[in-house]
Amino acid sequence: MPSAKSTRVSENRRKRKAPILNQTRNYVKKARTLIKDGNLDDAKKAVIAAEKSLDKAAQKGVVHKGNAARRKSRLAKQLNGLVKVGEAQ
Repeated sequence: MPSAKSTRVSENRRKRKAPILNQTRNYVKKARTLIKDGNLDDAKKAVIAAEKSLDKAAQKGVVHKGNAARRKSRLAKQLNGLVKVGEAQ
């Protein structure tokens, strides 16, 4: 059973990280939705905002830097797929 102090510290850490993580998730979700809808200009802006948010979250220790890098890479890959589809048409 965890001690009272470790429980308190963990709870405070969770409260501090929650809004940053929530904001980051929202940016990523918005970017993925725009990519899925095929809206190229808005998707590019949303991906940039999501990457910025992921970098800030990693810098603050909310998410691991490797986790942020992986998510940024996957977003960029999805965006590049949309760009290629746009060029083909």
